[in-house]
Amino acid sequence: MRDQPSYPPPSEEVLEIGAPEQFAALSHPLRQRLLFALGHRPATIRQLAAQLDAKKGNVAHHLKVLRDAGLVRVVETRQVRGGTEQYYQRTARHMVVAEPQAAGTAAMFAAVAQELDLSPAETHLTLRHLRLSPAKASELGEALTELVDEAEEDAEGQPLHGVLVALYQQALPTGTTGTSGAARPRGAHTPPPPVEEEKDGFHGDFLQP
Repeated sequence: MRDQPSYPPPSEEVLEIGAPEQFAALSHPLRQRLLFALGHRPATIRQLAAQLDAKKGNVAHHLKVLRDAGLVRVVETRQVRGGTEQYYQRTARHMVVAEPQAAGTAAMFAAVAQELDLSPAETHLTLRHLRLSPAKASELGEALTELVDEAEEDAEGQPLHGVLVALYQQALPTGTTGTSGAARPRGAHTPPPPVEEEKDGFHGDFLQP
């Protein structure tokens, strides 16, 4: 992206996701990946299609859905040979989903799975189940969040990495009861993450890419 202009970061630091059209926009893996890709800098349809190995028509369609939902915006329109070119940017650096919906969560994990499959370097993926009191679960969640949020990024030009962090309490079998109050799922956008990630992406109860 050597022809990429320099832009200030998104005007909003945090965007709270709550509208039906926003949840619908987050329910497709490619739209999640577009938000991942726009986490660090604006990009055009052509640039995004090349980066994500997708057709420009598909990218244009899904960007329109994200734009209509208020998740991305056009920051500049430039004249190029043969027409115009628009640069898209996320409307916020972090996107917080207080009450995640199953479709959006499934799409986010599908998007991350696609990125893992395409990763040119070694990936690290671990799942472990622990018995924790609500207090210890909350403490672990805070420690994981701090570790991701305070990670220092290298200079421009280094490879992007995704960091996905999740902490959740397993559902009990139907008809049984147990201790409540464990930490909610947490993870970036980033993507979030994100993954993310981060430090850009879905934050709080969704993703940090």
